[in-house]
Amino acid sequence: MKKTLIFIAVTAAMCASKGEAETNLLVNPESVAFMQKDSAIQKGDTTIYQSGLKILWLVKKDSIKPTKGDKVSVHYVGRLENGKEFDNSRNRNAPITFPLGQGQVIQGWDEGISKLGIGDKAIFFIPANLAYGDRVVGNGLIPANSNLIFEVELVSFVEGLKPFDIKGKEMITTASGLKFYIIEAGNTAKKPKVGQTAVTHYAGYLTDGTKFDASYDRGEPFPVPVGAGQVIKGWDEILQLMGVGSKYKVIIPAALGYGAQGSPPVIPPNAELIFDMELISIK
Repeated sequence: MKKTLIFIAVTAAMCASKGEAETNLLVNPESVAFMQKDSAIQKGDTTIYQSGLKILWLVKKDSIKPTKGDKVSVHYVGRLENGKEFDNSRNRNAPITFPLGQGQVIQGWDEGISKLGIGDKAIFFIPANLAYGDRVVGNGLIPANSNLIFEVELVSFVEGLKPFDIKGKEMITTASGLKFYIIEAGNTAKKPKVGQTAVTHYAGYLTDGTKFDASYDRGEPFPVPVGAGQVIKGWDEILQLMGVGSKYKVIIPAALGYGAQGSPPVIPPNAELIFDMELISIK
């Protein structure tokens, strides 16, 4: 799935605010180049992770940390290694908000923000391979192969949608190769039939845990005409097995999903898909 650039959506606002005084900055920009050197980092409260991410802690409150899928709000200032600033959420007085661990920001951010609790402030030293790699980003604001430095503060987070827990549940496999776990059985006497409409809620994931779609996030149930071929084959099959009020975790092989073509750019070719599904009602 294509990564969302942290600052591209707000480039115009950033440029308009360049003349404004910076507020609540955590460090002097002139000190950034010095601070990023390994010898300097080792003198502070710094953690170096196996991925290559380095975090210099400025405020560490040991509060509860967000987990994958939580919606986090973060204030940040982004700089190149030479100290040049390329984005600043504080100048806009608007922290960035995104679901953690869903690939919507650069890899260094998904990893780094998961280490912070509310109110924590830190400096991220993010190598290019955890940022934008060999791409030139933001009309040249970030050159190719740039290591990036971000001053960040986790302002808040809201617990997000969590995948269904299958601990202690038995996996069932159908003749087609469809696999599922019954999380809640619901009313097994009321199952949708071909020609009826199943009203569902769902969250879809790739096998690496990336969430690619969810009706839960939109707050709108998804109506499906059963057996009409308007959804992937795996859905048409599983809906006829579910009772009203049931919740299933469903593993759909590529042959019952989007096959060898996939559904670019979200779903790659030959992708096995995982759905958390809830049958709300039948019409």
